[in-house]
Amino acid sequence: MSARVSEAIVLRTYPLREADLIVSFLSRDLGKLRGVARRARKPNSRFGSGLERLSYVRMEYFHKENRDLDTLDACELIRSRFNLASGFETSVALDFFAEIADQLLPAGEPNEKFFRLLLAVTDFLVSAGKPGLWLSVNYFTLWSVRLAGILPPMELQEQDRMIAEEMLCTPITEVSGSEWTRSACAGLRKQLIRTIEEHVERRLLTVPVLEAL
Repeated sequence: MSARVSEAIVLRTYPLREADLIVSFLSRDLGKLRGVARRARKPNSRFGSGLERLSYVRMEYFHKENRDLDTLDACELIRSRFNLASGFETSVALDFFAEIADQLLPAGEPNEKFFRLLLAVTDFLVSAGKPGLWLSVNYFTLWSVRLAGILPPMELQEQDRMIAEEMLCTPITEVSGSEWTRSACAGLRKQLIRTIEEHVERRLLTVPVLEAL
């Protein structure tokens, strides 16, 4: 077992026993991992607010190959997503991003491109706020499928096709258009979500809530 320090994005947490948490996180160097944060649910925990979902942190942990759970020692918060989590619409978007990443990424396979995608999309949403929600959702969904290597041929309306082509070759901060609504690229998004669900063989729980916004 080796001690490691990695940049990481927290995906999800699950209660374990009285005071511990199981943490699913995406590390920059080793990919998606899971670890146990002892006493993380106690007041004055050394983890502080660093285990909130999609927080960008510097994680200290003990890692052993072929072991299901690492042991988390501490984490230093680099960038919080608290402002997004405090708004209902943006909080739902965070849940959507986290669920896709947690379900789509295989464990222990480095994927720095996905790490940078998740970081870029959440950074953009922090700066753009609620007006940037649907661009963030569409951009993240398209690139998640692309990076997973499961992007299928799709029959799209001309406008959706042009927007998809732009998103695939343009940073999210430079994608054209400022008036993104739920109906923008809805056909593209529906096909991409179906592709993800078929690949992971389960329904995404966050989709009905997202599409009801």
